Amino acid sequence: MKIASIDAAVYQFPIHVPLIDKPIQNRRMVFCKVATDDGIEGWGITGNFLGASIVTALKGAFLDTVKGMDPRDVEAIHHRVWNRLNPRAYTGVISNALSALDIACWDIHGKAAGRSVAQLLGGHKDYADAYVTFGNLHYDKDQLVECATLFAKKGVTRLKMEAACKGGWQEDARRIRAVRDAIGPDVELMIDANYKMTTAEARSLARAVADCNLSWFEEPLLQNDAVALADLRHHINMPIAAGQMEGSRWRFREFMMHKSVDIVQPNCLYCGGFTEQRKIAHMAQAFNLPIANGAGWPTLNVHAMAGMMNGTFVELHLGTTHMEKVAFKDAPMPEGNRLKVPDRPGLGFEPDWDALKDVRVKE
Repeated sequence: MKIASIDAAVYQFPIHVPLIDKPIQNRRMVFCKVATDDGIEGWGITGNFLGASIVTALKGAFLDTVKGMDPRDVEAIHHRVWNRLNPRAYTGVISNALSALDIACWDIHGKAAGRSVAQLLGGHKDYADAYVTFGNLHYDKDQLVECATLFAKKGVTRLKMEAACKGGWQEDARRIRAVRDAIGPDVELMIDANYKMTTAEARSLARAVADCNLSWFEEPLLQNDAVALADLRHHINMPIAAGQMEGSRWRFREFMMHKSVDIVQPNCLYCGGFTEQRKIAHMAQAFNLPIANGAGWPTLNVHAMAGMMNGTFVELHLGTTHMEKVAFKDAPMPEGNRLKVPDRPGLGFEPDWDALKDVRVKE
């Protein structure tokens, strides 16, 4: 079995969330299709930034580099890509393109073997527990409370909301406290600052909501500074999570060596695919750290969260979950507070290429 072709394109999705009538943003993603000389096709995705450059890389330099290789030989593929295209360990476009290619290769491997990617990764279990990221910064405080209450009433037991709002950490504290009061003490609550806070702001916020029993504070600091995260972790009384869009295992090693995080968040769409995600998970096991899904796309990341023994939660992010409903056929849907691995081989479902035609960005 040999890689015969790689096709890729950019797609743009309007993002809808509850309580707001119009889309809050448009988000772009790259879909990649890999075909083999045996007729088996696999697919992968990545995004959200510099999509046209990723497409150019996949259809050009990446195809030239891996054409004729066996897609199941992922270590050989990564070695050749690193040596020929990325000898100085860049991330960004190169990591994103490699992620999409690698996901497609694992999909092909699973289809050829008759096993799910989760089984190929280790088969620890056939599901992952889930949390819902509901609380984006487009909501005012009242809308935030209404949306949180809506999900809590549906039986959702884990919720995450964004922090670092325009009103500063004091307004963040008011929003967090309002949500906690609305959902009660039994629903888990996480916050995510998306890299946007200084150490002083993050420390002040953490202290102000210390009694709100937050399950983790995700990516609080600018640039995911590993040293500053370690210092913050030493000074606050809540777990820290990070890594959702980091592009290589060396960044995760930095987090672990500096004791910067309590939860490690490699996402297969950005870190180099399942091959790199598995290495990060194994490294985290040596530090007795769990991995969790951040940056959405739970239908793909469920394979690592289920397959690896230290895998925990997938993220049902309202934005990417909406995109998944548009883009995929027969993708797994949550059952209660869990997401099951599909019982079909490979990724277990396919893109709806006909529906995707309507959101494809013209080259």
